[in-house]
Amino acid sequence: MTQQSTTANDGGPVTAGTSPAELRRVANTLLGALKTAHPCGPVRDLLEGDLDAAYEVQEVIIENRVSLRNRRVGRKVGLTAPAVQRQLGVDQPDFGVLLSDMQRSEDEQIPHDRLIAPRIEAEIAFIMGRDVEATDRDSVLAAVDYVAPALEIVDSRISGWDIGIVDTVADNASSAYFVLGQGTATLDGYVPAGAEMVMTINGREASTGTGADCLGDPIDALLWVAETAAALGRPLRAGEIVLSGALGPMAPLNAGDVVEARIGGLGTVTATVTKDLS
Repeated sequence: MTQQSTTANDGGPVTAGTSPAELRRVANTLLGALKTAHPCGPVRDLLEGDLDAAYEVQEVIIENRVSLRNRRVGRKVGLTAPAVQRQLGVDQPDFGVLLSDMQRSEDEQIPHDRLIAPRIEAEIAFIMGRDVEATDRDSVLAAVDYVAPALEIVDSRISGWDIGIVDTVADNASSAYFVLGQGTATLDGYVPAGAEMVMTINGREASTGTGADCLGDPIDALLWVAETAAALGRPLRAGEIVLSGALGPMAPLNAGDVVEARIGGLGTVTATVTKDLS
C-alpha cells in the first residue's frame, strides 16, 4: 500500500470520510505517526464514530505491517479494567492484534525513542494450544495451553491521549510492545480472577490490582475476544498469545525505567526501557 498521509503528523486535523479510500488514508495517517513517533490528531470524527470502520482501519494497518519476518502472533484485549476505562473516558473493551515485532524478551530493552507517550500495565496472558472452533466457554478454555504473567507497553499515536473507543480501536488498541514472564500455569487449579498483582517501577509501587479488576475475570476477557474475533472472521488460532487486559491502573513509562510485576501464582515479569542518548 502506498504511503500517503493526509496530514503532517503534528496533531492537526485530517480530512476523511468512511469510503474505503478514506479509511486507507486514516490508516496511513496512524501508520505515519507510528513510524515517525510523532502523534496525529483524533480520528473518531473522521470515522463518524463508527466502531466497525475503526476495526477496518486497524486491519489495514496490520496488513501494512505484516510480512514474512513480522507475523501475527496474537491479540490483546484493552480497556478491561474500570480504572483504565476511567483514565481514558471509555466504557467498553476493545481488542488489537499482536505482531512478532511487538514482543520483547525480559533480556531485551524496550526502545524508548520509538514511543510517543508510553504507559505500562500488568496482565495475564493466555497462550492458545489449539484453534478456537466454537466460542462457548468450555470450547475456548479447552483451547488454552497455559497462562503466563505479562507486561504490556501501550502508546497512543493520538496526540495527548485524546482518545475515545473509535480512536484506540483504529490505532490497534494503542498497542506498542509486550513482554511475557517465565512463570506459567495451566487452568487446571489456577483461578485468574483471584490473582493479586503488584507492579513496581524502579523499585517503587506503581500499580496494584487483582484478576477481578479485568472485566471481573480475565477468563471473561478471553471469552469476549474469542467471540468478537470470530464474529469479525478472524478467530483465535493455535499458538496465539492473548493479553487479557490490565489488572490495575496504567502507569507512565519513562526512559531508563525498570518495571517488575508480580502476579499471584505466576511469578514475576520484568521490562527495561532504553535510556535517552542525550
